[in-house]
Amino acid sequence: MNLIKSTGTFSFFTIISRLLGYVRDILIALFLGTGPLADAFFVAFRIPNTFRRLFSEGTFNAAFVPSYSSLLNKKKVSAKFANSVFNLLILGLLFLVIVIEILMPLFVFLIAPGFEGDSQKIELAITLTRITFPFLFFISLASFFSAILNAHNKFAIASVAPIILNILLIAVLLLGKILNDQLVHYLSYAVTISGILQFIFLYFFIKKYFSPRLKLNIKIDQKIKIFFKKLLPSIFSSGVTQINILVGTIIASFQASAVSYLYYADRVYQINLAIAGIAIGTVILPQLSKHILNNKKDKIDLIQNKALELSLFLSIPAAIALSIASEEIISSLFGYGLFDEESVKNSAKALFYFGVGLPAFSLIKIFSTFFFARHNTKIPFYISLISVLLNILISVIFFKEIGFIIIPIATTVSSWFHAILLFILLKKKNLFSFNLIFIDRVLKILFASIMMGIFFNFLIHFLNDKLIYEEIFKSIYLLSAVILGLTFYFLVAIFIKAFKISDIHLKY
Repeated sequence: MNLIKSTGTFSFFTIISRLLGYVRDILIALFLGTGPLADAFFVAFRIPNTFRRLFSEGTFNAAFVPSYSSLLNKKKVSAKFANSVFNLLILGLLFLVIVIEILMPLFVFLIAPGFEGDSQKIELAITLTRITFPFLFFISLASFFSAILNAHNKFAIASVAPIILNILLIAVLLLGKILNDQLVHYLSYAVTISGILQFIFLYFFIKKYFSPRLKLNIKIDQKIKIFFKKLLPSIFSSGVTQINILVGTIIASFQASAVSYLYYADRVYQINLAIAGIAIGTVILPQLSKHILNNKKDKIDLIQNKALELSLFLSIPAAIALSIASEEIISSLFGYGLFDEESVKNSAKALFYFGVGLPAFSLIKIFSTFFFARHNTKIPFYISLISVLLNILISVIFFKEIGFIIIPIATTVSSWFHAILLFILLKKKNLFSFNLIFIDRVLKILFASIMMGIFFNFLIHFLNDKLIYEEIFKSIYLLSAVILGLTFYFLVAIFIKAFKISDIHLKY
């Protein structure tokens, strides 16, 4: 396996999906802004979308891939194991969706308790969440298919599937003027339909490796028990950033428009996290699991050091850029139509603090994968639990005093605590050790990132009058600055050998 090539393939389609996601969110900002309709839709969308991220962005892989990969040399055993997991997922998810649909008013109250004083908003949120919630059933099963493909080192197809969601939502949003207040209802239906289409799309590609068969009489053997014992901790620990965001949504519901501010800020940094954390973690898991099973220490050390190096290479400059130009980025991406200057300022504040936490969000994904590859989900789970509790504690204590902005601050503080604690335990258990190349590269990455930051800051100040809220073509000017900043960063990195072209051809 070539780490950079495999990550590049996964990342390419992920970037396409995220760019389409930006187009979608620009249209949402244009038609809904940050008002009550937007808040209600984002709560309805946040719930299934959080589950999608918990299942599809590496978290289901964390439990399934090591177990399934270890059985691949016994075709009948691996097929039986996968089919049992598939059928148990269907039964569990079906039960969950039915129960939540029946108890939806209570469920929405728990997710957005701050809506209680506004009967129209909470009724709308209940209706929209009822429409979107079946998405969870189909996307979770689609994620299972993705995990099968990933276990066979087929990453491209799994990363293409999420594009379907954004294409459908964009199609609905283009009819925004015609649909008016009904727009949020049609968007909600599009969410669920996209889940069905992703399930069907991936089904056609997994048939080569696995043929799912529906069975009600499922024999639960020891392998299945071990898998499901690992599943919940792995979902919680690998998806801790999303859980923290969901917690933030619950708390933010007590402040008007705060749910929307957090949503837009969250969308911006997700594209880098998808590459610097999720893509790398997903790609290394099958090979790392295999090398650990065969006790190939040199390969294990090489993959872990390269994964960490690549994650920092991508996340550190992004964090610096987001901190420098958070307001310009939000304004250029979303500052149109109903998304006014106050919305820009508040969303930008949230983005600034999320940006500071970006390397930590990525490191959590990478460090957790090092544990998951060793079938250890307990340690990441306990640390995630502490991290979430810390996040809740900080948010609740300071929310009344400083408002919604405490949510990204708490998420960032708890995430850095989380990443550092994972690293300490990896070192303590001798599961990770730095090689000399890594230390040299990281110092050079830091230098290249600082140089890029200085250059990017100059560009933002130089284009200051072109990036104001009223400028129609501000997004083009921002894109130009980002491309120049990225080019400068890569040139400096190559010149000082923080990144080598030969790495692209290196086998891991």
